[in-house]
Amino acid sequence: MKRVVSVSLGSSGRDHHARAQFLNEEFDISRVGTDGKLDAAIAMVRDLDGKADAIGLGGIDVYLYAGRHRYALRDGLRLLEAAKTTPVVDGSGLKNTLERKAVAFMREDLGMELRGKRVLMVSALDRFGMAQALVDAGADVLFGDFIFALDKDMPVRDLHHFEELAEKYLPDACKLPFQFFYPTGKKQEKPPEPKYPQYYEQAEIVAGDFHFMRQFMPERLDGKIVLTNTVTPQNIEELRARGVDTLITTTPDIAGRSFGTNVLEAALVALLGKRWSDVEASEYDRLLGELHLRPRVVRLTHAA
Repeated sequence: MKRVVSVSLGSSGRDHHARAQFLNEEFDISRVGTDGKLDAAIAMVRDLDGKADAIGLGGIDVYLYAGRHRYALRDGLRLLEAAKTTPVVDGSGLKNTLERKAVAFMREDLGMELRGKRVLMVSALDRFGMAQALVDAGADVLFGDFIFALDKDMPVRDLHHFEELAEKYLPDACKLPFQFFYPTGKKQEKPPEPKYPQYYEQAEIVAGDFHFMRQFMPERLDGKIVLTNTVTPQNIEELRARGVDTLITTTPDIAGRSFGTNVLEAALVALLGKRWSDVEASEYDRLLGELHLRPRVVRLTHAA
């Protein structure tokens, strides 16, 4: 049996454990939150080194992407470098493949017409593949990174303009503590504090990281589609109460929970038996095809 552990800077209240089978291989999968404590997360990665088959990093990214450019976050690198033997991943290597497939799934399997749809992409830097796929599908995408992460009322609707701004701001921003941009620890359990609600209200689809979108979401999201990643049953009920019509998670349901992309990437790396830096995108694509993984779709307004 292979062991995969997701070490997260998120709340320990979201911890989860499951058994799963991928390509006839049994997996023991767990998510362990450190409540925003970076030093505790680093210590946990060190302790798991050589004991787990792969380690995922949750609640933080190592790399952010915009076009052909990759930007490394200082705190993410500290976690990555804490393990010397066991491969450590942050989900970014898989997102480019998996989340493009999720957009294709919406069009081809669910019959959703994305051309002209108004999409709020709350943060494209950690999900550039999803953002690019939505643009390629003809959606009218608003990139919210600078609005919500940097608190600048600066809506960006052009992909190339977004890449230019990322090249300008990110080299310095990546040196800041990750908590400056992203809710970690107990902040993930706080009620949302609406900010720039007009951008949520104008959107037909709200896409991106769940914690990032939740922290600023308004009281009502009536009739909207939410395309995101990790959600708990409590999160689903919260979205239902706000009037969301359909929830689509890019990762499948595993024991009643959609685990983060970092968990699935860790499992694939464990199957491949390689270091993260040695894995090619084509290998992820091949495994995803063999596993027949599909996004999770939850119809909220018509559920009993």
